[in-house]
Amino acid sequence: MMVIMRTTKHNARSAAKEASHERIVAVAARAIRRSGYEGTGVADIMKEAGLTHGAFYAHFPSREAMLAEAASRACAESAAAVVNVVDRVPPEQALVAILRGYLSPEHLEHIESGCPLAALGSETVRQTPEVRRATTRHVKSMVDLVARQLPEWGQPAAHERALLTVAAMVGTLVLARAVDEPALSKRLCDAALKVLTLA
Repeated sequence: MMVIMRTTKHNARSAAKEASHERIVAVAARAIRRSGYEGTGVADIMKEAGLTHGAFYAHFPSREAMLAEAASRACAESAAAVVNVVDRVPPEQALVAILRGYLSPEHLEHIESGCPLAALGSETVRQTPEVRRATTRHVKSMVDLVARQLPEWGQPAAHERALLTVAAMVGTLVLARAVDEPALSKRLCDAALKVLTLA
């Protein structure tokens, strides 16, 4: 009987710790997109997650380890959102749906829940190898996902076109967020959408 009680307590404690860990990572994944890697501090993350600053090291050996996990989570969330778009439309409409969603006013405005490539691209080069590895995996998966929507899927030209499409999507979003003129921001997105859907 005593063993069962101890096991139950241990399982409950493990589940609580896992839930706290997941909460920290989810908060950090939003924070890095909103504030950048350098603007994301441990104290702020723990406070937003509803935990004490001192509890941080029960979950991560370092701030860098948290950032790497947050980067992976942000990339996974972004990839899942794109897959969701693809799953909701007929195959011949998937690429246009991806482009419209990515270059939409909603995605433009919600940096904290959007694509980490556009939110963090220029900062990533100065991050740890783990963060850069997560980003590289995400770039590859995005390129592959876009390539699979192309009529020439399976040919070398599809991969090249997908590389260019992803680069144009991310670059357009970066510029559209950077400018302080809403009309210019909209023109950038509209022009990219027009060219990419005709290509």
